[in-house]
Amino acid sequence: MRRVLSVCAVAGIASSVFAVPASAKVGYYVIRWDNTGICQIWNEDLRYKPTEWPSTYKVVSKSFPTFTAANDVQLKLRAERRCTL
Repeated sequence: MRRVLSVCAVAGIASSVFAVPASAKVGYYVIRWDNTGICQIWNEDLRYKPTEWPSTYKVVSKSFPTFTAANDVQLKLRAERRCTL
């Protein structure tokens, strides 16, 4: 009985380890609105994409694992004057 319980515990821990990387894929990216030039950080985990009315947007960065990394890119784009805000 103890062996079965131990095997179940190990299997549960192992399955949780494999589940973490799947959720770690969610990240942040920087989008730029066409009509204003404003750059915004968008979370891929959100259920809906940004509404493209009255303007459209373009993704201007790769996906980043943390908000801080995406914010650094957004600040760099502002310094390069590729974003207005």
